[in-house]
Amino acid sequence: MAGKTPATALLDAQRVSYQLHNYPHRAGQAYGPEAAEALGLDPRRVFKTLVAEVDGALAVGVLPVTDTLDLKALASAVGGKRARMAEVRGAERATGYVAGGISPLGQKRRLPIVLDASANGFDTVFCSGGRRGLEVELAPADLIRLTGARVATITAS
Repeated sequence: MAGKTPATALLDAQRVSYQLHNYPHRAGQAYGPEAAEALGLDPRRVFKTLVAEVDGALAVGVLPVTDTLDLKALASAVGGKRARMAEVRGAERATGYVAGGISPLGQKRRLPIVLDASANGFDTVFCSGGRRGLEVELAPADLIRLTGARVATITAS
């Protein structure tokens, strides 16, 4: 398949059922809401991948694009105390993806991942396929299994 990414390569290698959804990315747009709008999706089913630093180590939060990451909840979910958003360059180096296209799947370094519990309310969810303008639709259980994600509420109320 043309345009294969580490995320889609992992899905193929693991023989996971998924669908790819392409859309034209427009510069200056917020990536997650743009994907939901361009693909005509309920934005609560479109999940963004955010990299944070928890007690000096990188960790990943995967949550609906409609919500805000609760850094304290993320830290707690990975057994840490303090969290702050990671620097973009550090996140890109660790994951192997560019900002706006960071996927929880097929990352260069396996980082601890926490998937927001709201994902389990859907048959399928959407996350970055590894580049801007590419979303992967898959079952939350497959996302959890392939990433080793913990499931917790990590959104700010």
